[in-house]
Amino acid sequence: MMDDAMETGNLGPYQDRPRTFPNMRSKTTTPMMFRVLMRMNIRVLFVLLFLGFGAIYYIGASTSPIIVFVFTICIISFILSIYLTKWVLAKDEGPPEMVQISDAIRDGAEGFFKTQYGTISKMAFLLALVIFGIYMFRPQQESSGIGRLTSASITVFSFLLGALCSGMAGYVGMWVSVRANVRVSSAARRSAREALQIAVRAGGFSALVVVGMAVIGVAILYATFYVLLGVDSPGSMKVTDLPLLLVGYGFGASFVALFAQLGGGIYTKAADVGADLVGKVEQGIPEDDPRNPAVIADLVGDNVGDCAARGADLFESIAAEIISAMILGGTMAQRCKIEDPSGFILFPLVIHSFDLVISSVGIFSIRGTRDPGVIGGIMEDPMMILQKGYSVTIILAVVTFGLSTRWMLYTEQAPSAWLNFALCGLVGIMTAYIFVWITQYYTDYKHEPVRKLALASSTGHGTNIIAGVSLGLESTALPVLVISVSIVSAYWLGQTSGLVDETGNPTGGLFGTAVATMGMLSTAAYVLTMDMFGPIADNAGGIVEMSQQPESVREITDVLDAAGNTTKATTKGFAIGSAALASFLLFSAYMDEVATFAHTTFAQVDIAIPEVFVGGLLGSMLIFLFSAWACAAVGRTAQEVVNEVRRQFIERPGIMDYKEKPDYGRCVAIVASASLREMIKPGALAVISPIFIGIVFRILGYYTGHPLLGAKVVAAMLMFATVSGILMALFLNTAGGAWDNAKKYIETGALGGKGSESHKAAITGDTVGDPFKDTAGPSLHVLIKMLATITLVMAPIFL
Repeated sequence: MMDDAMETGNLGPYQDRPRTFPNMRSKTTTPMMFRVLMRMNIRVLFVLLFLGFGAIYYIGASTSPIIVFVFTICIISFILSIYLTKWVLAKDEGPPEMVQISDAIRDGAEGFFKTQYGTISKMAFLLALVIFGIYMFRPQQESSGIGRLTSASITVFSFLLGALCSGMAGYVGMWVSVRANVRVSSAARRSAREALQIAVRAGGFSALVVVGMAVIGVAILYATFYVLLGVDSPGSMKVTDLPLLLVGYGFGASFVALFAQLGGGIYTKAADVGADLVGKVEQGIPEDDPRNPAVIADLVGDNVGDCAARGADLFESIAAEIISAMILGGTMAQRCKIEDPSGFILFPLVIHSFDLVISSVGIFSIRGTRDPGVIGGIMEDPMMILQKGYSVTIILAVVTFGLSTRWMLYTEQAPSAWLNFALCGLVGIMTAYIFVWITQYYTDYKHEPVRKLALASSTGHGTNIIAGVSLGLESTALPVLVISVSIVSAYWLGQTSGLVDETGNPTGGLFGTAVATMGMLSTAAYVLTMDMFGPIADNAGGIVEMSQQPESVREITDVLDAAGNTTKATTKGFAIGSAALASFLLFSAYMDEVATFAHTTFAQVDIAIPEVFVGGLLGSMLIFLFSAWACAAVGRTAQEVVNEVRRQFIERPGIMDYKEKPDYGRCVAIVASASLREMIKPGALAVISPIFIGIVFRILGYYTGHPLLGAKVVAAMLMFATVSGILMALFLNTAGGAWDNAKKYIETGALGGKGSESHKAAITGDTVGDPFKDTAGPSLHVLIKMLATITLVMAPIFL
């Protein structure tokens, strides 16, 4: 139809014509597993589900009543998430032009997801074969009572299951966001509160599924290995050694999350930078304007970069934290000769089960109608509403944490130990709350730092960049002080809990820090809900702008989008804080594992040994090199997008007058192929470096008579990489978030508003901050934990 009109020259004004958007789907993009389930007869599906749940409960009942409790809570949360999906999907999608834009976004996102995860799955299978080979030729682990083949098979199976679940967590995040965005846009035509509620409930569905899958995945693995290996029966493995078999699950999850975050981050930010530089700065058209050829690619990027990647990121955070806490709980119970150690081992699973319950209450506390007492015409601040829900969740977390420690951690040997551990949990919960507050202070334009940054834009592009970099550098100080206080205080509370080993030495310190990490992550489902809210609101704003809705509707989505920017930044702050604590746990778990394999004490690493110091230097270098490659990948891909958008504006001058249609599909194709190509190099660097360094120094140690040299060098590398990575991620995330919100602040009408010189300088800052906050920064959270899980899985080859 468009072609006929162009032939006759009868185009008419673009706004009056039916707005059609390209179908980017070449073939079905639903993963095969979901396609098979959809085609199945409903009765057959129910029978299979009934048998599956029966088997899970049978294994759980054979292991521990605590596992049955965990299974029950997870299944209830899955049922609740189905209710949330039905509620969201029952909302209307708005006028046809909105639906067409939403379909184009969905096609692009699902197409990229399928290709990206196809590439990741091939790499995962290749790595699984490598792990199998290493475990077949490694030193025997006599103490566990299992052979090499069993050990290799268990680790590979755990790795692949972790990778599969991490991929599913990412898919669920993206699946809901590409369907909720248009419903939020449509609701914004009626009321801001309804739009907010839809975005929160859509995010809540994703969060409950992600956290529930992380918990039930570890619980099923634990129970299955417990039954199959006959744990605690005479001559077989002790229950305190069982958590060491789960490390493959954490590695699989972080392996997929790293590539998902890299690929998605490169995609979303290359499209965003390209769209902003040409559209806003050169052509002077608004954000998400339908005349911009890169706009659909930008909106697709929000889903694959923010929703899918963040789902996989938080999934692996929780999985890694649960497994490392189980290892430390088991080790401590063994040293203290506690009669029934299952409480200490299964405690993390119970805490995260309660997380699902309290976060659900927080999600449902956000209603679709205004609070009584709010003055008529004034629009409520979405951030305040989300904060109220977070406060409800925090209060419930304190209560459930106290009850859980009394139930799980009470032991006759130290009757008051549970109280100390409850206080450790409180330290973690307070750390999470303070972290969210600090990030908000540095990234929300209601506060002074962002306003100062916006003011720096009024004197030019250079001053904006200087102010943003200095803000990012300064923002690392408070979080580091908070992490330091929380680690030391939790360790001290654990040490003074009264739990002692055979020689009378206190041993609860490390488990105290593990409990603090659980406390920090005990509201993870609600925090992930707030995070998912961001890209859904961003997409909704894009759909409203592209379908040219009235200004009043765009004002509502703008306010939601600004709140979403802040929630995304606060979640990144939360993620890096929990990564710091979890890495400390994983590091301690690595030391424990090396001691188990080497049959010797391995309690400290001396950095005065030259080789060990070099390992530390290499660890710090890895962080900088990885960040450089991730940012460079965005820069290169953005250049391709900029050239393509400029070419279309030159070759199709009618685009600016709405007389010609931009070719959106071309930009989508450019960023999709480039991001898949560019994610390999930094990802491979992260996976190969620790293994290579460990093997080189192991060989060096063999010839110089230092059998533990390889393990010590890797430990130093892990320590230094964690410290550098935390600081670098804090800098990148906060600077990027502040630049973005300084631009948003100017767009509210401050300092000359949209189109002014200040606005152009702020856009430059925002484009510099894009790869910081959405590619390199979030990838570093995953990298820190992946280095730790790789060393846990590969520890035997460093000895």
